[in-house]
Formats: sequence, structure tokens, C-alpha cells
Amino acid sequence: MQLNRIFVGVSLGLVALSSAANESEANTNANAMEVITINGASFDDYQVQDASGAMRSNIPLLETAQSVTVIPEIIMAEQLATTLGEVLNNDASLSPGSTQRNREVFSSRGFELSSSTGYLRDGHQHWSHYQQPIETLSRVEVIKGPSSILYGQSAPGGLVNMVTKKPTVAPLFELSADTDQFGSTRFMLDAGGEIVEDTNYRAVLVKQDVNFDRDYYNGETRERDRFLGSLNIEHHFSDDLVVNAYYDRTNDKAGLDTGAWLDDNGDVVSEKHTINDFSWAFTDITVENIGANLSYFFNSQWDVQVGYNEQTFERERFESSPSYPSGYVAGDSYDSNPYDRFDDWQFKTAYVDLHGQVNFGGIEHNLLFGANSLDYYYGQLIERGDTITYTPGDTEPSRPELDYHNDDTLSVTKYDYYGVYFQDLMTLSEHWQVAVGGRYDKQNRSGADNESVLPKVGVLYHPAENSTIYVNYSEGFEPQSSETIDDELDQNYGMEIDAVTSKQWELGAKWQVSERLLVNTAVFNIEKSGTLISEQLDDDPVYETVTTQSGLQTHKGFEISAQGAVTDKWFVMTSAMYLHAEYEVDESYQGNTPADAPKWSASLWSRYELTDKLALNAGLFYQGARFADNANTVEKDAYTRVDVGATYTTDVMGKAVGLRLNIENLFDTDYLAGGGTNNVTIGDGATARLQMKVAF
Repeated sequence: MQLNRIFVGVSLGLVALSSAANESEANTNANAMEVITINGASFDDYQVQDASGAMRSNIPLLETAQSVTVIPEIIMAEQLATTLGEVLNNDASLSPGSTQRNREVFSSRGFELSSSTGYLRDGHQHWSHYQQPIETLSRVEVIKGPSSILYGQSAPGGLVNMVTKKPTVAPLFELSADTDQFGSTRFMLDAGGEIVEDTNYRAVLVKQDVNFDRDYYNGETRERDRFLGSLNIEHHFSDDLVVNAYYDRTNDKAGLDTGAWLDDNGDVVSEKHTINDFSWAFTDITVENIGANLSYFFNSQWDVQVGYNEQTFERERFESSPSYPSGYVAGDSYDSNPYDRFDDWQFKTAYVDLHGQVNFGGIEHNLLFGANSLDYYYGQLIERGDTITYTPGDTEPSRPELDYHNDDTLSVTKYDYYGVYFQDLMTLSEHWQVAVGGRYDKQNRSGADNESVLPKVGVLYHPAENSTIYVNYSEGFEPQSSETIDDELDQNYGMEIDAVTSKQWELGAKWQVSERLLVNTAVFNIEKSGTLISEQLDDDPVYETVTTQSGLQTHKGFEISAQGAVTDKWFVMTSAMYLHAEYEVDESYQGNTPADAPKWSASLWSRYELTDKLALNAGLFYQGARFADNANTVEKDAYTRVDVGATYTTDVMGKAVGLRLNIENLFDTDYLAGGGTNNVTIGDGATARLQMKVAF
């Protein structure tokens, strides 16, 4: 990549934008309202007042005894985000993991989020083993800490709830196209409005082609081809009864890049811009979601919400599967173990929530009674090929004749679980509130049946109408894969294995500095316990080991964030986190820090409006030094990435037109993002992107 081309292009673009802005100022401001329309939101929407996923209802953030970050659509649009990872960069409590095999992994407060239990979509558990179609989202909610009381099994760090765009009453029709200097393109249609009286819709279509800046050894460019189609229809049977039904489909095919290799010094061993996989390796994913939601309001105090979602995820992965040899030096030979594999996941979720508000004994109660369930199926077919030994510089081996259809055995995993829960937010006075809740959860799985009972409590003090100080205690759990210790030579052979549990104490404060700016702070202590620890017995005449559930992992830290309008022209979303994460008691990693858990991290995205038509953006994203492995033998350096952008809006033939120019990694900083010693993600160099959007 030639940086001078990017900077020349940006300079010319900004000059053109400034000139156009001056001309606009000299003419008329009659189209000022269209500047707002094209973004689909007021710029006040940098700050969001509530988070539906935190308490399964639209309770204000100032009345939520938990740290929650909401990333609104306007910021996703300004950043031209195309992946969930680009969105989650805006919250310092989330750190990126590996992006191998065209998917993304994240950690929240140092704990990795599971593909099956770490993500929600509109309150449903959502299988997230692929890059999420964020063009369908209106916002992303990051819910910090154990959240099992409302959603069941989940990791200690929290959950990511993706809230989808809803049907609109007013007509909406927007077309956009964007491109970058590598020739990548994305075309998008976002439409909505009334079909017939009382029936509205929202439709999104996306066609994206990506050319990556890392190539294969044979010189071919890694590419990605993605299609997304989404339709949501909502019908109002009456003022009290609303039903919507939706369907979306994602087709995503991409060449494979399982990541670069690191030596003991944390340096990339192989070529920085060269992929170790072969050019014929690919992943081909088809994901479908179909479901419906019902809302019925009995009266102004009571309502019921019912939802069902069925997700089908089919993937073929034709791997070259390169192996990182011990002591590898650039140019050495390495082995690849190809296979063709088909995965079939089916994820069925349902919930029913009853909300009510009552006044009893002089106390206002905001009540939630609910139940949710998940039915999980996974099937796999695979055919493996012979090992290939390859030396960089040689001709790439031809694609082996492999076909997963030749596998006549089907590996199957099934389980289901359900839970019932309640929650009560009690308003004792204008200054004091108490939130209490509990959950009973039952998992049915061969060899891993599990039952859990969980509490949650929070106390909120409001010293003024615009501020909150809170403390909360919450618990989470993750069932184990076996219900007993099965080693006959272990002293605790036959002992039942409980779920791995987590608990968090959090003390926080929220301050609504103005109507448009919210500041949050939180101090947290999370403990994850119950992992298996085996110890050798040297002098026991019968048993060789003793295994107990005594593992302990602690994550302590501090967060601070601000979001909203600093002035009438300057808007920010910023956060920082300090984290001390440690395996306190662990069979293999005692005293170590988990991989990809930086001690310090920070993010900043800001917007400054020069005129009604021209605005500038600047972003800063910092990740401190992180270990690439749990053994703490390899460390990745800290890095700071700087992004800039500019938006110009105008009127062409009566249509609102927006132009956006963004540069990611302005200073072309070399850095390593998430991933370990054999799958680290190389940070992209300076990348310029240009978008045009037209609102009809």
C-alpha cells in the first residue's frame, strides 16, 4: 500500500468538502433538516437513555444497577462499520481475540464470550460463530458482568445484545455504496414504511465484496463475498396488540486466513502480508433466522411479551490447516493437514415476559416474571486428507480431492435448557431503589444434566435527580461437559461435577451531566470458580490423582466512560478500563494472566460539526500489552490506532445526499490485534474508505 496516495486523496477530498461547505453557507440553509434525515437520527443520539437487554425492559440507565454501554446506530454509520468487531472497539471493556476462519472472538472484562451463550439478538440467545450482519442493527448493548439471572448460562464478563432495526411508519428509502483503496465494495438498501393501514415493514439488502491486504503465497488475493437480506413486518391488530414477524438470510463465503505465527519475542515469524493457508482454502456460510414477537398491553401497568426465533447455521469449511512447527524460522517448511468439513447448527429459542407496575405498602414495584428456553442441535461431517509439507516459495500444492459427503457417520450433539426468573425494581423513595431477582435453570444433556439457582441484588442511591450511586451482586454459571469425574484411579472418582460458577461485586456511579451527556464509572471484582484441578498422589497405594473443583480466576478493575454532547457542536463516546486478571488457583496457569486481557485499554470516537453540512470525526483506540498465550511466554506490544473522517451532506435534485471519507489507522501503525502464537491477527494498515448515501 502506498500511503502518499491515501494522504493526497484525503487532502483533496477535505479541500473539496470545505469549498463545498463555504459555497453552501453563501447560499441557503433550506436543506438543513435533510442533513439530519440522511443519518436517520438526531446527533443527540450519541447518548441512549436505556438498554432493553440489561433488565429485559426499557428501564432508564440511571435506574439500572449495572454497568451498561450502548453503541448507537449513528456511531456505527459514522465509522462505516462492517463487522461487530469494528463496533465493539468503542467500548474499552471489550478486547478483540482471534479473527481466524472469517469469524470474530471477543473478551469482556477479560473473559472470552462464548459463541453460544455470549451474544443476544433482541433478547434471544444467538449463535454467533460468524461475522454478524450489523447493517440490520439499530444499536449494540454491552451488558457487563454475570447476567445468568435473565438469560441462563453465560460467561462472567457479560453479554452483547444486538438490537435490530424496527419497521417504520414514515417512508424510508436509502441507498448507499462504499469502497476502499483495495477495491472492496459494499452496496446497501435500507427501506421501510407502511404497506397497508396498521402494517409496516423494514427491509435491508447488502451486497459486499472484500479484498484483503494479506495475500497467499501464490500471489492470489484473499477475498470475501457476502449477501444479506432481511425483512421485518409489523401489524397492529389494535392499540394493545402488536405482532411482528421477520426473516433474514446471510450468505458469506471467504478465503481462509487462520492468522500469523509469533516467535517467543512476540514478533511475526512468517511474512507479515502473506497468509500461511493455501489459496483454495475457504469457508462458506449460510445463516437463516426466522421468528415472531407478540406484545399485548392489558392496561397501562401490565403487558406481556412473547418471542420465538429459529436459527439455522450451515457451514462448509475446506481447510488447508497449516501447523506452526516448533522453532520455526521464516522460509522453513511446514505441514498442512487438509480436510473438508460440514457443520450444521440449529438454535431454537423462545421467551415469555410479564411486566407489571404496582404500588404495595407504599413501595412502587417494577416487576418482571419470565421464562426462556433454548434447544440446541449440532451435526458434523468431515473427510480428512493426507499431510502436505510445503516450503514457502515452492509452487502451491493443488487442492486435494476431498468431499465431506463421503463421511457416512454423523457426529451429533444435542441439549436443551430452560429457566424461570423474576425481577423486582423497588422504588422506596425519591433517593433509594432496590433491585432483587432470582432464576431457576435446568439443562438436559447426556452426561451433563445441570440445575442452578441464582440470586441478584442491587441497591441504588440517587443523591440528585441526575445521578446514581449503586452497588450490585450477581452470579453466573457455565455447565460442565460431564456430570461425574470418570477416572477410576482418581480419589474422587464418581464425584458429581457442578457448573462452573461466577460472582461479581460492582460499585458504580452514573452522572447525567447535562440532558445530552452521561458519565459512568464502575469498580468491579469478578470471581470464576469451579474449574477442575487435578493433583498427583505420590504415596497413595490405590489412587494416582485427586481432582477437585477448586480452580479460581479473579478479574478486578475500574472503568470510566462518557457519552453524548459536550457542546452543541462536539459529540463524544469515550471509555477506559484498568484490569487485573489472574488465574489464582489453576492446574496449569497459576499466577498467570489470561491471554488477550490488557491491563489498560481505552477508546475515543468524536464528532465536531464545522457547519450544518460539514462535520469531522476523530477516533483513538488503545490496547495495552497483552499475553498471546495463557502460559504468558509471549507478549504482544501495546498499540494506539488513530482514525479520522469527514461527512458532507447536500441536496441534489431534491434528494438528500451524503458523502463520507474515513481513514482507519491514519499513521499506518504496525500492530498485532487479538489471537495467540499460531493465529494472531495482523492489524490493517492505513485504509481509506469513501461512501455515498442517497435518501429518497
